[in-house]
Amino acid sequence: MFKKVLISDDLDSINHGVMTVAASLGIKEVVQVQYCDDAYLKLKKAAMDGDPFDLLITDLSFKLDHRDQTYPSGDLLIKAVREAYPNLQIAVYTVEDRLQRVRALMQDRYADAYVCKGRKGLVELSHAIRALDKQESYLSPQIAHALNDKEALEVDDYDIALLQLLARGFSQDEVSAHFKNSHISPSSLSSIEKRLNKLRIQFKANNAIHLVAMVKDLGLI
Repeated sequence: MFKKVLISDDLDSINHGVMTVAASLGIKEVVQVQYCDDAYLKLKKAAMDGDPFDLLITDLSFKLDHRDQTYPSGDLLIKAVREAYPNLQIAVYTVEDRLQRVRALMQDRYADAYVCKGRKGLVELSHAIRALDKQESYLSPQIAHALNDKEALEVDDYDIALLQLLARGFSQDEVSAHFKNSHISPSSLSSIEKRLNKLRIQFKANNAIHLVAMVKDLGLI
């Protein structure tokens, strides 16, 4: 089992719960911080002292305050840590369950586990830590399909931008104008109509409104 774990979350109540899980697993040393920058510095100092951490558990969303941060979010922290310490195990523990965000962190192995906070969150986190100790990845059951059925669910960045604008109430003409002004290609109305038709067929949606509702339910936007 891991011997030295770092917890990064800005809520004391969450940190306390995670520390309880760590103690129940027999982890001897657990350090907690409330800022991503502090987490990075703790990891760096431990590595320089020859006593590195085995596991980082971090939230993704951190409330901004008066303190300037190099890493204001868990996403940025994770990517910086992965580059600096490629062998460190990283677990996400967050309320964020959008599939697109899960994929962004898990498909390229920025994170090794992704656990959703909730009624069973701490139980799932315990399962995740055990899995990581065996060099296995872990996803909470409710998002386990994020990395499956790739062809059916996958949309690219262009599709996400298009769907987000529609969700904000943009007409197709307005989307076309926005794309042109933002130098996003293709931006023609006909191209946008074709892409929407393709997405409607892919998701078996009746119309654009139904399509936006479906992708919201799936957590893609």
